[in-house]
Amino acid sequence: MESDLFGSAEPAKRAGPRPLADRLRPRRLDEVVGQESLLGEGGALSAMLARGSLPSLILWGPPGVGKTTIARLLAEAAGLHFHAISAVFSGVADLKKAFDEARRRRERTLLFVDEVHRFNRAQQDGFLPYVEDGTITLVGATTENPSFALNGALLSRCQVLVLHRLDDTALEGLLTRAEELEARPLPLLPEARGALRAMADGDGRYLLNLAEQLLAIPPGEALDVAALQALLARRAALYDKDREEHFNLISALHKSMRGSDPDAAIYWFARMLTGGEDPRYIARRLTRFAAEDVGAADPRALPLAVAAWETYERLGSPEGELALAQLVLHLATAPKSNAVYVAYKAAMRAAKETGSLMPPAHILNAPTKLMKELGYGAGYEYDHDAEEAFSGQNYFPDGMARARFYTPTDRGAEAAIAERLARWNAMRKS
Repeated sequence: MESDLFGSAEPAKRAGPRPLADRLRPRRLDEVVGQESLLGEGGALSAMLARGSLPSLILWGPPGVGKTTIARLLAEAAGLHFHAISAVFSGVADLKKAFDEARRRRERTLLFVDEVHRFNRAQQDGFLPYVEDGTITLVGATTENPSFALNGALLSRCQVLVLHRLDDTALEGLLTRAEELEARPLPLLPEARGALRAMADGDGRYLLNLAEQLLAIPPGEALDVAALQALLARRAALYDKDREEHFNLISALHKSMRGSDPDAAIYWFARMLTGGEDPRYIARRLTRFAAEDVGAADPRALPLAVAAWETYERLGSPEGELALAQLVLHLATAPKSNAVYVAYKAAMRAAKETGSLMPPAHILNAPTKLMKELGYGAGYEYDHDAEEAFSGQNYFPDGMARARFYTPTDRGAEAAIAERLARWNAMRKS
């Protein structure tokens, strides 16, 4: 089983000394750091325990924030037998065994399932009767968004509680506890101590593992930031190219550009690259953004997007990524208009609603004598011969009222388009 913030739920006997994270495991819920919204006064879990009613739960949060520890301590606080399994290493036989043991046991069982999202949908459905009849109180832990990763039937029987990555204050609290347990300070200068917390990226277990390495160094001079970075490795940023973090970051990039914030946009672009995202995926989404969110307000945006994409294809990484960075900044600072996107959607709705209405006869081609006899092309006015190259004729199907799909904004190049359309509409009415 994957160990939690302070060690595994059911640690095996070890021949050697216990790791620092295991020795610092909280013994009470009020010792858990960083989850005050759940465990503090008035928190959701505190209220459940005060009522004496603990429902089945899904604990959703990043690694190293205490999901397993909280589940174990909840069982103790509620007077339940604690049994833990991991979906990584367990199958149907392990689940059946756990359910049978829970039924034979006089006291109710809290069944903790680590990485519960790794069970397939049929396995998840297997929990339902045992949750419903009270055989078990299920507490599942997941790093994935439950809305995507878990069955709706299972979610309807559980409350989802969100655990947050540990903030700087919580991480500093863990370092202080480690120093008190070891009865000596970490060999770090103040700025290096801050860098150590940053290295952990909100993961308390990882922070304590780093601290344990530092406490193993023979006494000597305190390390500065450079010496610390040379000694220890930074925790890899959380990023999974086909799961929620992927969609969270591309959403952040899109909304930052839409909100005309180039600094935030280039940051999220860099986060995606450092997380291992394929630059081609980013290029494709940026090209879509140029058409949807910039549109006709800056007609240069779309060809620039295609050029940046092509530049990346020609140069590859890392040289080609600079072209994508230029595109991100251009899109973020460009005037914005979704008028083309809105017009496209409205026209698509109208096309579906109006079925197969024919174009008006005067704009139909008449390549044959029969077509001319039927009136095809009759009365068509050649716009280039009209004043301002604008005839004002009707181009909608007969029987369909004139519709207004495209309403340009007063931003960027669309401002000039809006002026032309207003003048042409006035001429059409006259």
